[in-house]
Amino acid sequence: MGNFQDKANFIWDLADLLRGSYKRNEYQKVILPFTVLKRFDCVLSHSKKSLLESYNKYKGQFENMEHVLQDSARDKEGKLLGFYNYSKYDFKTLLEDPEHIEQNLIHYIDSFSKNVQDIFDNFYIKAHIARLAKANLLFLLIKKFSESKVDLHPDIVSNYEMGLIFEELIRKFAEQSNEEAGEHFTPRDIIEIMTKLIFIENGIHLKKKDIIKTVYDPACGTGGMLTSCKEFIKRLNESMDIVLFGQEVNEEIYAICKADMLMKGERDENIKGPFSTLSKDQFRDMRFDFIISNPPYGRKWEQDEA
Repeated sequence: MGNFQDKANFIWDLADLLRGSYKRNEYQKVILPFTVLKRFDCVLSHSKKSLLESYNKYKGQFENMEHVLQDSARDKEGKLLGFYNYSKYDFKTLLEDPEHIEQNLIHYIDSFSKNVQDIFDNFYIKAHIARLAKANLLFLLIKKFSESKVDLHPDIVSNYEMGLIFEELIRKFAEQSNEEAGEHFTPRDIIEIMTKLIFIENGIHLKKKDIIKTVYDPACGTGGMLTSCKEFIKRLNESMDIVLFGQEVNEEIYAICKADMLMKGERDENIKGPFSTLSKDQFRDMRFDFIISNPPYGRKWEQDEA
């Protein structure tokens, strides 16, 4: 578990690079999306070669290459990742051409599948890339994220640990900005208690074979509560199919949640945002087996009453 803490601390320290060019309360707008980008980069590394071969082989033969590229993007067990990138660039090769690193990084981001592009659109990453390039910080930041201390490959950092890294960074940035980290995620021990209260009572029903259950969080934050629920149910019944749904109002946190779900093999299309559940409910006509949530009670909701 110390592995995640060491990496979170190192990534946190990278914010010092931004001092002078960014305000302290803006650091997360750079560090969080670049952490997500680095994780995607590492997850895709196993299938990078085969995906590029498929892209170059079939480019021009199909009007829509979505199916071909999705089929080529797999983990080392052969499981579909659910996202892809057909650019020749990665963090390492971006450093080989410092003079054009800004335009090459933009090309790299534009080469992701649409579900990943939606994530980076909600981070406004292109605006920050331009700002970093103007401040002569882009190459240095990519170089720092390419160091072994920020190796976020799944063989080194599990999905669970990656979630903890996100939460630790959010907590630190919230403290720095005098915000409440609890607005975006609930501590794991609290989640465990809530999960047990909901599911232990339904233990008998959850042990039936080959059943499907849905879990919904209308204020899902980084998604930790949803994934913890799934882990708990899976311990009761490995054969059960648990489908997760969530909605998040904050753009950055929605982006992190969707990225985390995508990298865990969940159905990222079931994570909606950035919209308030009160004023723009994306699941208005749906019913769920379980609903669990810890809304940001300190948030003002006047805009949702309009």
